[in-house]
Amino acid sequence: MKIGIIGATGKQGNLILQEALNRGHEVLACVRNKDKLTQEVPYIEKELYDLTTEEIEPLDVVVNAFNAPPNMPQLHQSSLRHITKILKQTPVRLYVVGGAGSLYTDDSKTTMLFEQEGFPKSFHLTAENMAKSLKELENSTGTTWTYVSPAAHFDFNGPKTGQYKIGGEVISYDENGKSYLSYQDYASAMLDIIESGNYKNERISVYS
Repeated sequence: MKIGIIGATGKQGNLILQEALNRGHEVLACVRNKDKLTQEVPYIEKELYDLTTEEIEPLDVVVNAFNAPPNMPQLHQSSLRHITKILKQTPVRLYVVGGAGSLYTDDSKTTMLFEQEGFPKSFHLTAENMAKSLKELENSTGTTWTYVSPAAHFDFNGPKTGQYKIGGEVISYDENGKSYLSYQDYASAMLDIIESGNYKNERISVYS
């Protein structure tokens, strides 16, 4: 499978790149700075907003692992809007590395995590903008997409266990009442989801 990864030098993007290579997929890294790549793979070195349909169309899948700077959270919306635009009416499937803040707190689906009192203020604008970008994606047409939210405690230093569960739009907890997932297990889950071809035009979540 030919997989393009936007943001392949970021924390999550790099782990997804490694997981894809380990499984024998062809990877195209879409990056701003090729010197930050940790693997020798074909790449496109340019701004995300300069990517074109012609460059992306030969792929089977695009993973959007772009992470906007904390002081520019609105880029979560504009970046996903551009990616959706260039993929429109192509057979390329889009997979988005989403956030946990937009998960609903319960089955009534009236309140998202970031709307709860006590949600960290430092992450509020990022979560709000990611929620808006998800809503825009849900309302879009002409693109086949899957939006994958991690658990509330998303641990970069956590181990790769290979153990995870797929949830829906409502936050899920383990038997100890924790919502946890490591970055490495997220990367494994993302590749499993891609390879399955399931969850078309759905937002799902992953937790341990």
